Amino acid sequence: MPTTVVGFRLGKTATGRQVTVLITESGVLHRSHGVYGQPPKLDAPKLPLRYLRPDLPWMQGEHVLTGPISALRGHHATAVQNGYDEVLVPPACVRLDVEEHPLPPRQDPRAPVHPELTEAFLGTAPHTAQPLDRAVDAFRTALGLPVRLQNATSRPRQTPVPPRIEAMLRALAHGSEIASPDRLGVGWSVTPQAVRLRAGRTEQPLDRQAVLELQAALTAWLRLTQPPPP
Repeated sequence: MPTTVVGFRLGKTATGRQVTVLITESGVLHRSHGVYGQPPKLDAPKLPLRYLRPDLPWMQGEHVLTGPISALRGHHATAVQNGYDEVLVPPACVRLDVEEHPLPPRQDPRAPVHPELTEAFLGTAPHTAQPLDRAVDAFRTALGLPVRLQNATSRPRQTPVPPRIEAMLRALAHGSEIASPDRLGVGWSVTPQAVRLRAGRTEQPLDRQAVLELQAALTAWLRLTQPPPP
């Protein structure tokens, strides 16, 4: 039965070498390389890690193609960095009349090379210039996988929270108060509802804007007085 693949072929004019990389709908990555006009050398196909190690907790819920697609992008970036800047076959998603070899058992994950698959890709792929991401989106669409909207605004990735701040956040979430030691004549207290400054028996609540200004001032002071690295 037909097989859907996505891949590319890049060349390096200075050395006359080429590299071809593609992944199949099963997530198997095929790579071949060699000199122009000579039979290419085929690397051993790489099976998706999600298939080989379904027990890994950090991969639970991840689609089997997530890793291979990331690997395809990595191969493309590495090849370009190494001087393979001649586009011989632009990135493309192609439906091939070649049946993909079944995945080997996990106990013996050695997958046989499949030169017919690469040859069919090179003979079928259109020579329409397009970025790799567009070809990957076409691949995902062909397999019924979700595709990121082109005009979607990406949300900034949250940076890890230091353990001390995370502990304070949990305390506030449970309604507890965080405060400076009582022995200090001047101090502060923070609750889920308010931030207060204390001088003796006098307290002054701060609104959100005032808290932001105070945070900015303290951050600036900490950076200004940060000791030089040893």
